[in-house]
Amino acid sequence: MDETSRTSGPGRLLVAVYAVFALAACSRAIVQLITRFDEAPVAYLLSLLSGVVYVIATLALARPGPLWRRVALITCTFELVGVLAIGVLTLIDDGDFPDETVWSNFGQGYLFIPLILPVIGLYWLRRTAPADRLTQG
Repeated sequence: MDETSRTSGPGRLLVAVYAVFALAACSRAIVQLITRFDEAPVAYLLSLLSGVVYVIATLALARPGPLWRRVALITCTFELVGVLAIGVLTLIDDGDFPDETVWSNFGQGYLFIPLILPVIGLYWLRRTAPADRLTQG
């Protein structure tokens, strides 16, 4: 597949889902930080971080070119590591998280979409990788 195929077809749906999550996570985190920061600052800051990651991933997935592909790979990987790490931490000791983050319990509050989304993103990036990158080992 050529590079432009990454930003068309199913790629557009992926970008749309990322955009919805970017808006939802950022909006929720900003409201929580403004109104209840003292209740769960770590959780709310992590939710804001996840929102920023979703914003960057949305932009990177929507733009063609090798630089944006690299940014998309980094953000999707960071997102996957984040949701796995926060998911494990919230299962081990949820006392550190008195309120949920987007990535708590592997995104359970969001139907596990935060866990599935970076996997789909990484798959899509791999599937639409330029042919010369796949053959160069």
